[in-house]
Amino acid sequence: MHPISNVEFMLLQMIAECRQASGYDIKKFVDQRGYREWANIGTTSIYAGLKKLSDKGWIVTEQSDGKSGKGPMPTRFTLTEAGIVKLKQEILDSLSSARERDSRFDLGVAALPFVGRDEAIKALQKRLDFLRETSQKIEQKYEAQGGIRLPLNVRALFLHPISLIESERAFVARLVKELLEETAEYEQNH
Repeated sequence: MHPISNVEFMLLQMIAECRQASGYDIKKFVDQRGYREWANIGTTSIYAGLKKLSDKGWIVTEQSDGKSGKGPMPTRFTLTEAGIVKLKQEILDSLSSARERDSRFDLGVAALPFVGRDEAIKALQKRLDFLRETSQKIEQKYEAQGGIRLPLNVRALFLHPISLIESERAFVARLVKELLEETAEYEQNH
């Protein structure tokens, strides 16, 4: 089990990106980025997540100066120092070890700007090791069970995750390559 939920992870990212965000700002962000579809995040979970983050001391509320329209002043949230540390830890953890087909990895990729490029590359290289080891374990079980002699439906239960992991490994390797190329390009221009 993850120490924080995907909703809490996403909220920390969005507040970090906005520096200050109201619940309404976050709700708009969720819709714009499509988080609702792939991370299963609804309005109720946003407000419940904000409360949890506040209770854990990772965000604090500030009253907004800018008021538009009628109604109460919107409450804005900002990250605490502990919240910044937690966000960074979660990003690196999700990049290095989230399971294949896990939206947690996507959340980590979405938050790449909040960690250093070298840290991101190191976490992604750890992920490549993790995926290789996972694939090897599945292949060993497959062979131990009879491999190619297994009925098609049983073979598929082994071959499907192996195929997904191979695709994931290719994607992560490409991501690392692009991060390394960005680093080289940045160093040439500065």
